[in-house]
Amino acid sequence: MTYTITGSGMTIDDVVRVARHGEKVELHKDAIERMKKCRAMLEKKIDAHEIMYGVNTGIGEFSEVVLTDEQVKQFQKYLIYNHAAGIGKPAPIEHVRGAILGRLNVLAHGNSGNRPVIAETFVEMLNKGVTPEVCRKGSVGACGDLAPMSQIALLLMGEGRAFYEGELLEGAEAMDRAGIKIPGLKARDGLAAINGSNFLTAMSALWLYDAKRFLKQAEIAAAMSLEALLANMKPYTPLLHEARGFPGAIRTAKTIHKLVKGGDLFEGRLKVKVQDAYSMRSTPQVIGAAHDALAWAQKQVEIELNGVGDNPVFFPDKNLQLSGANFQGSPVSLPMDMAGAAITMVCVMSERRMNRLNHPALSVGLPPFLTKGAGMMSGLMLSQYTADMQIVEMRILSMPASIQSIPAAADQEDFVSMGMNTALKNDQILDNAYGVLGIEFMAAAQALDFREHKPGKGVAKAKEVIRKHVKFLDEDRPLFDDHNRMKELVKSCEILEEVEKEIGSLG
Repeated sequence: MTYTITGSGMTIDDVVRVARHGEKVELHKDAIERMKKCRAMLEKKIDAHEIMYGVNTGIGEFSEVVLTDEQVKQFQKYLIYNHAAGIGKPAPIEHVRGAILGRLNVLAHGNSGNRPVIAETFVEMLNKGVTPEVCRKGSVGACGDLAPMSQIALLLMGEGRAFYEGELLEGAEAMDRAGIKIPGLKARDGLAAINGSNFLTAMSALWLYDAKRFLKQAEIAAAMSLEALLANMKPYTPLLHEARGFPGAIRTAKTIHKLVKGGDLFEGRLKVKVQDAYSMRSTPQVIGAAHDALAWAQKQVEIELNGVGDNPVFFPDKNLQLSGANFQGSPVSLPMDMAGAAITMVCVMSERRMNRLNHPALSVGLPPFLTKGAGMMSGLMLSQYTADMQIVEMRILSMPASIQSIPAAADQEDFVSMGMNTALKNDQILDNAYGVLGIEFMAAAQALDFREHKPGKGVAKAKEVIRKHVKFLDEDRPLFDDHNRMKELVKSCEILEEVEKEIGSLG
């Protein structure tokens, strides 16, 4: 299957298929025609010596410096050179591919003034597996992700480095081996290739896809813990949440009902408390709020994926160019800061349920720390420590990056989004979240093995999957392997996929 790039309609699922799974792409013929039309207008304006930012002027603080005709020819090369100023280890290949895909969708609008061959070369790079080496750090998320996008653009001149068939090669060699002609850069081409928040947006799209699947697993883990703690199931009645109206809470309540359906607790065969602790009965409101936060973030990310993030922006039908700040990353970084904090919030509640499973005064008859030999054995006491450490790190990382602007470029660029920091710390938040949730899963499975009642069908399937990877803790053993196996299990989404096969989609 081939994904057709039109400039509109791109979703986070499309980014995942192309960036992560290697789906081929093509440019719609109308997109190519739009680029040709815009380029023709741009060249007329160049010939007429009309002043255009980043075409025949410098950039940033040098935007008032007008370039000579000869300088215009050379400027794009030096623009890419001086902006390829990142630092750190190479970004994952899927992040780079996602950024190229997002930039292609911008160029497809025909408002960037690039030659069509620039976009066509990006298409070939995606389809033939030439992925530029890009440092993970360096972007401030305004004027676009200039540092990482410039490392991508080096390939358009046959420079930089790129991964091809498992090797890191010089850019020219990678392009040659793949049979891709190097287009070079002419007026406007370089800035058109780099001047948007495409890298942080691609990272955010991939993250949201994974985070949404994480939240479904958080609901499964919660349902397991609720079963093990003999929860009163009335707080999960969808009618209660429909009365308030938050869609995420309604969704989570329905999911928990679906997971425990068919079990003794759901059928009312067990004695329960009149009212449970907040970490139990607030689960739909808390995980639901995270669903709602991610929904807003996804809306913003998909607007950015399909918008004209560039500067200046050319309107060939009006013979007009407008310079502004459509590269500014704040519309993405702000909701993504909230999305990262939402995952942290869900993990804080996960750890509180895990604490109740361990705590002999709170666990409704479970053995202390979920071990048969309390005193001689410590059971899952230390698993809680491991969860707690990760949560503290997540809390630190949940400080918003979108409010951390530091002025740059001699105060010409005096407010920047720091959206790349948001994207990078969200990756760390989610990585920790897999570990925290894995520990709740492990504790809930251990607790359910001490119970004699029949759990819901979805809960039973989840425990069955866990037991394929981590055995019952009959006596103390080193737990680091169990923790790491559980973390990888959550990351793999095997629990989610097997549960959905058993009881249907969780939404």
